[in-house]
Amino acid sequence: MNTEKRLGFVGIILEDREHSAPKVNEILSQNAAIILARTGIPHIKGENSVITLVVDSSTDELGKLTGRLGSIPGVQVKSALSKK
Repeated sequence: MNTEKRLGFVGIILEDREHSAPKVNEILSQNAAIILARTGIPHIKGENSVITLVVDSSTDELGKLTGRLGSIPGVQVKSALSKK
């Protein structure tokens, strides 16, 4: 179990904002302790939107967060943590 916290980011693309946003927001609220900053950008011409997060997280915490987000239909997630 890796508990060393590092700075990182998470990029989230919602393909259908109306259906996936409530579940995404619920998961982000449950993980608020590791989120330092959040920016959401809706795509006006479509149903897509992008959320970017800056996190202070261990690899285990980040894996749990991104795994839950990625299991939502219509949600794509990419992330990275800084090296030690």
